Amino acid sequence: MKLSKLFVRTLRDGPSDSELISHKLLIQAGMVHQVSSGVYSYLPLAWRSLRKIEQIIREEMDSAGAQEVKLGLLQPREIWQRSGRDEIYGPDMIRLQDRRERQLVLPPTNEELMTETVKSFVQSYRDLPFNLYHIQTKFRDEPRPRGGLIRVREFDMMDAYSFDQDNEGLDTSYELMINAYINIFQRCGIETVIVEADSGAIGGKDSKEFILLSESGEDTIVLCGKCDYAANGEKSEFTKPSIPLENLDDQNEIHTPNVKTIEELCDFLSIASTKTLKSVFYKIDDEFVIAVIRGDLEINEVKLKNTLGGGDLRLATGEEVTRQGLISGSASPVGLAGMKVVMDDSVNLGNNFVAGANKEGFHLSGVNHPRDFEAQIQADIALAEDGFQCPQCTGILQTSRGIEIGHVFKLGTRYSEAMEAHFPDPDGNMQPIVMGCYGIGVGRILAGAIEQHSDEGGIIFPKTIAPYEVILVSLNTDNSQVMNSSEEMYLSMIKEGIDVLWDDRAESAGIKFNDADLLGMPLRMVMSKRNIENGVVEIKMRDEKDGYTIPIEKCIDEVSRRLKN
Repeated sequence: MKLSKLFVRTLRDGPSDSELISHKLLIQAGMVHQVSSGVYSYLPLAWRSLRKIEQIIREEMDSAGAQEVKLGLLQPREIWQRSGRDEIYGPDMIRLQDRRERQLVLPPTNEELMTETVKSFVQSYRDLPFNLYHIQTKFRDEPRPRGGLIRVREFDMMDAYSFDQDNEGLDTSYELMINAYINIFQRCGIETVIVEADSGAIGGKDSKEFILLSESGEDTIVLCGKCDYAANGEKSEFTKPSIPLENLDDQNEIHTPNVKTIEELCDFLSIASTKTLKSVFYKIDDEFVIAVIRGDLEINEVKLKNTLGGGDLRLATGEEVTRQGLISGSASPVGLAGMKVVMDDSVNLGNNFVAGANKEGFHLSGVNHPRDFEAQIQADIALAEDGFQCPQCTGILQTSRGIEIGHVFKLGTRYSEAMEAHFPDPDGNMQPIVMGCYGIGVGRILAGAIEQHSDEGGIIFPKTIAPYEVILVSLNTDNSQVMNSSEEMYLSMIKEGIDVLWDDRAESAGIKFNDADLLGMPLRMVMSKRNIENGVVEIKMRDEKDGYTIPIEKCIDEVSRRLKN
């Protein structure tokens, strides 16, 4: 392709409001065009990269025994209602109706339709196992799209679904997909960390995420510096320190004027935060909930939501708290009746706590569970943070930021039971199909590769997913010898199967070199009047500081060698 004919326009700078370097560079390099909030058009350069990414995905999925299909995009809302996820997704799912007022959805994922499709084909245990995948545009009505291609309303995704007779078969399918994902990401030139994850709206019993480490990432992950423990912040656990137990004190009311926070309480009483309890008020759907945790810890709202069985969890408003007769800053579960209390299990590792007295300006000392209050639910609802002890060893946990690129789930029978997808086992008994699902964000791979491979000059594409492998830069374009030699080189590379973009524009050397760096093709070749007179071509790898010259007749072999390596 000649750059003079390519549908692209580079910019001097990217958008000033871009949060991620990938967003800035994709716009600046003319690779994507924003249609509306969270919706992008892929222009020729980005589309070439995406097609290469998809091909890598197809090759690895096929190698793992999965079969590609193409599902319908418009889906009946009824199947989502049957699975219960119409309500779970709430406003995040795009719903519409046709001219006959039939209710339809634009799906964010495809568990329902895939299960509905498969159940009519599986007549016996002999039909299992198998794995189906497809690459399709998905939709999610994100309230706050951000990060360019990272969190969008319309996105391309590969999702696969395995169907097995039992959990042992699911374990095998799950490991096959994990290995396929490892190969996919390695071939795409990106480094990922595999972490334990929360299953969220997808459901199921176990899941893992493939996280690309990035300071600008929206996900927090927790890693142990001593062992291989790794988890998403939503799922992460830690060893909670025990506090030396004392003889139980009697409750005493303490006057604590203008004390509203744990920090103020500790300063006022000269005590450690481990000796305090804090109560946080939530609404889940229409139910009021009090979450109680030790003062040195924070509440993990995903854990709390899962403990409560899912639903729409949010912090209660000040008005809702007051309506319950509670006083923010002085509240506790002591003496409260008829309210659901969820207590973090850290409370059982200490005693004689200081907590709110449910009275303005007062706290209680000597508060103990279960003597002084009831908790209908006791669970781990604490947030893991930097410096906490690893749950698997004595190592110290560290938090990092990252971007989710892939996610694998053990669904079990969550969807097969809801959609009545059964099969007769060898004894003739009907059993639900055991399922797994596996997703990869195609656009996120492109954005993630740029996050990991860029510098102040622009993108540094991994060779396997670069729009073109080589950019051939012709200087002195008014010189016929330069242009004739450049065209001969261009055609020779095409003949050798090398993906080449020829910058044949009548622009200055500075503009051409800046654009070559910005676009990020792995190898740059320069043909100029001086080089041709000297019988050489300049070669420079995008990720190397300096270039070098090589005789023209050896150029093709050298390019092939560098690209191979």
